[in-house]
Amino acid sequence: MIADREAHLDDVYHALASSTRRRMMSMLAAGPRNIGEIAPEFAMSLASVSKHVKTLERAGLIHRRVTGRVHTCSLNADGLGEAYMWLRGYDRFWHASLDALEDTLMQGAARSNADEVIG
Repeated sequence: MIADREAHLDDVYHALASSTRRRMMSMLAAGPRNIGEIAPEFAMSLASVSKHVKTLERAGLIHRRVTGRVHTCSLNADGLGEAYMWLRGYDRFWHASLDALEDTLMQGAARSNADEVIG
């Protein structure tokens, strides 16, 4: 079970690693499109676009509906859920880092104000 989740997470991050696939997802966030509508946005063949779509579909990031010869794709934002939850595990790290940065900036501002009063 854990191996399945890890393999799925690998698929999601592999799919997101491509700027082309991220752009495709952004397009689909605006609404469903068929592959013929997606392809002209990219300088690649229809077959290459189709391979990218299959990668997104395998990762669970999009749904594809086939009606005759028309393949309509739509975003599956739920597919990002597992990746989001994995990243959330690092919230404490980022909050601690941002809190430390804020403290450093506040100390620097306090020193600057003290220098102005003295000078």
